Amino acid sequence: MPMKKIPDAEFEVMKIIWNNEPPITTNQIIQQLDNDKSWKQQTVLTLLVRLVEKGFLSSEKKGKERSYSPIISKKEYLEFETGGFINKFYKNSLTSLLNTFYEGQKLSEKDVQELKKWFQDKR
Repeated sequence: MPMKKIPDAEFEVMKIIWNNEPPITTNQIIQQLDNDKSWKQQTVLTLLVRLVEKGFLSSEKKGKERSYSPIISKKEYLEFETGGFINKFYKNSLTSLLNTFYEGQKLSEKDVQELKKWFQDKR
């Protein structure tokens, strides 16, 4: 199944899962989301089912508790999202993306120096 972009709510659930040692239980996910969100339990369960159906998570039931493990890593998903973004908005041109940041004054001189060093180190 090819990877697809997930909605923000599903991404919030995935961030919790990626930030924990798998497997993580439904109750652990809900507890960690409660710190930031006021979602009902049914909402979280629906999001988890969708993520399983989309191939992002595996699910296992042990007794009354269901646990989840990521199938898609955070690194894989961020590479997919970033690639799609650069392709859609900048026609796969990293230079165009960086130029947008530079002209919008979002890059400090320190950022520019760090980028230069990063490019030198990658050669």
